[in-house]
Amino acid sequence: GPTSKILSTFVENYNSNETLGSKNPLDENEMHLTLREGGGEDSEDEDYTPEVFTTVASDAVTIRVIHDRADLYVMHGKAQSLQDMQDAVQAEKEKQRKEAATTAQCTNFGCKNRFPRGGPYPVCHYHSAPPVFHETAKFWSCCPNKKAYDWEDFQKIPGCQTGVCSEEKQEQKQFLGGTDLRAQAAEGAKLKSIDDYNKAQAAGGTDAAPILEKLRSVLGQLGVEDELYDQVVAGMKKDLAGTAEIDDSPEILDAVAAELGTKLKAAMKAIAVEQLRIK
Repeated sequence: GPTSKILSTFVENYNSNETLGSKNPLDENEMHLTLREGGGEDSEDEDYTPEVFTTVASDAVTIRVIHDRADLYVMHGKAQSLQDMQDAVQAEKEKQRKEAATTAQCTNFGCKNRFPRGGPYPVCHYHSAPPVFHETAKFWSCCPNKKAYDWEDFQKIPGCQTGVCSEEKQEQKQFLGGTDLRAQAAEGAKLKSIDDYNKAQAAGGTDAAPILEKLRSVLGQLGVEDELYDQVVAGMKKDLAGTAEIDDSPEILDAVAAELGTKLKAAMKAIAVEQLRIK
């Protein structure tokens, strides 16, 4: 049944308690359910995933959205239906579209400020060099000792420079990947098939192109529709490039491959955790 039944059961039992309910009764109409995932004691562990709270839709089917032994919280605030959540997502997209039409995104590395086109330009904290996405590691090339293995943690790395926002397009690469690191280390290129070599050359020399193509094929054999895969990759290209257009540059492809690897690894870990809980 719907998750709202869990909330109703909890509120009913809570309010019937002579100690808790009499002192602080809860209004079911002003409460909602939230799932807690991730977190842990050692945030320096490579396998650490940050704590995330996800709102549960009131009309979602319980068995589909709440796994066995999940950390479920009752929170203050009105519950939302699946349609409410979808409407909120669409409203946020529309807000971002309108904002993008009238404002500019700062082009300094790591700065997320938006401001009116032509200024005034606010103060920003940024990085002096582009980010590096290599295997599961993410870091700014100007701050190589501050590595992150999760996208959210990477975005929290503070800028090393202070200045004012800019609209001028950066002349250097926007992202660095494994190809750039190998070139900097003067290592020889690895052997690859003619097909992979041709695909890499067509994509500007990045190894990410044949990797993403192979992943599409493998996931298709596992039942993931090509259209779904293409939609996810296209969305990531737009998000990482910060534009409404699909960017197929080598730097963006490297970034997409790194981010997909991180998300797939997190999904596999979640499955492993679930298997341990079932046992």
